[in-house]
Amino acid sequence: MFERRPAALLVVSGRAGEVFARLNALEGFARALIIGVIPLLAFEALGSKEKLTWAYLAGSALTLAITLNFATLERVLQRRWVMTLGAGLTGIAVLILLFADGMIIALAIGLLQASASLFSVCLSLYIMDHIGKRELIFTETRRLLYAGMAWMVGPTLGLWLWVHFVAWSPFVLAAFTTAGMVAYFWVLRLGPDQAIRAARTHPPGILEIVPRYFAQPLLRAAYWITLTRSIFWVALMVYGPIYVIEAGLQTWVAGGLISLASALLLISPLIRRVATRVGTRATIIAALVLTGLSMFALFALGEARPLGLACWILAALGGVTLDVLGNIPFMRTVRPRERTEMTMIFSTWREGSQLLTPLLVTLVMLVAPFEAFYLLLAALLLAAAVSASFLPRRI
Repeated sequence: MFERRPAALLVVSGRAGEVFARLNALEGFARALIIGVIPLLAFEALGSKEKLTWAYLAGSALTLAITLNFATLERVLQRRWVMTLGAGLTGIAVLILLFADGMIIALAIGLLQASASLFSVCLSLYIMDHIGKRELIFTETRRLLYAGMAWMVGPTLGLWLWVHFVAWSPFVLAAFTTAGMVAYFWVLRLGPDQAIRAARTHPPGILEIVPRYFAQPLLRAAYWITLTRSIFWVALMVYGPIYVIEAGLQTWVAGGLISLASALLLISPLIRRVATRVGTRATIIAALVLTGLSMFALFALGEARPLGLACWILAALGGVTLDVLGNIPFMRTVRPRERTEMTMIFSTWREGSQLLTPLLVTLVMLVAPFEAFYLLLAALLLAAAVSASFLPRRI
C-alpha cells in the first residue's frame, strides 16, 4: 500500500527537495567550470567551426546511445550505481581533454554529455518518486536557484583559470567537484526506489516505448517545449563563446556571457510567483516567444558584434523561465506506472538537442551562412509556443 522510500529521504524528513537541489548544484558547478572552455579548446584544436560542429555531432550520437539504454543500466546496476557511473564518465572525459588532441575530443564531449544525462534521468526519477505534484514547482524553483549560484560562478572561473592560471586547472577542479557530489550522494545513502529496481520484470524495449510516449498529446507537447529550450542552451554554450571571440571581445567575456545568462536562474522565485499568478502555460508560451524573437534579432544583426550579447541575454531570460517551468507539463501529466519508461524517453531532450543542434548547424551551413541557424532556431521556438498553447490551462 505504501511505497518504500530511500533511506536518505527518511533522514532528511521533508527536506528531500533541498537535498536534490544541493546534488544538482554540485553536478552543475562541475560542468559549469568547463562548459565555456571546451568549445574554445576544441575550436583551437580543430581549427574551424565546421570541425567543431562535427565533434559535437559525433559526441552527441554516443550520448544518445547511452541514454536510450538507461532502463537496462538501471536494471543491471540499480539507480545508485548508474548515478556513480555517470560521475566516472566525467573523470574519463577529463583525462581525455587533458592529454588528447584532434577529433578524439569528440569522445570526451560525448562522455561528458552522457554523464550529465545519466545524472538528469536519475534525479528526475527521484524527484517524481518523492515530491508531490503540487510541490513540483517549488522543488524546481529551489533546484534551479541553487543551480543558478553554481552556474553564475563556474563558467567565468573556469575560463579565468584556463587563460590566466594553469590550463589544466578547471578540468581537475571539475573532476574533484564531481567526486564531491558522488561522496555527498553516498553519505545520504540515496538508494533506488524498490518498485523501480525490482528485477522480476524487464523494461519494455525502446521501440515499444517511443510510440507509446508520442501517442500521448500532452507528453508530445512537453517534449517539444523542452527540446527547443535545450537546443537554445546548447547553441549558447557551444557557439556563444565563439560569438564573443568573433565579435572581437576578450576571452573572459565568453565566460561572463555564460555566467550572466546562468545568473538569471537566481530570479527563479520571481518566475514561480509570476507563473502562480498568470498560469504556468501562459508563462511558458511567453518565454518561448521571447527566446524566439531574441534569436530572430540575432539573425537580423548578421555578423557577430558586441550588441549581439544583449540578444543572447534576452533569449537566456526566456530560457531560464523554461528551465523553471519546462519540465512541469511532463511531471504533472505522466502516469505514475509509466514514470521510468516515459522519463527515459522524455530525458532524451538533452541528447536530442545536443545531436540536433550541430546537425542543424551543419545542414544550414551547406546552403547558407551560419547566422541563418539563428533564424531556424527562432522558428522552432515559436512553433513550440504554438504547441504549448494546447496544454491544459491548469497544467
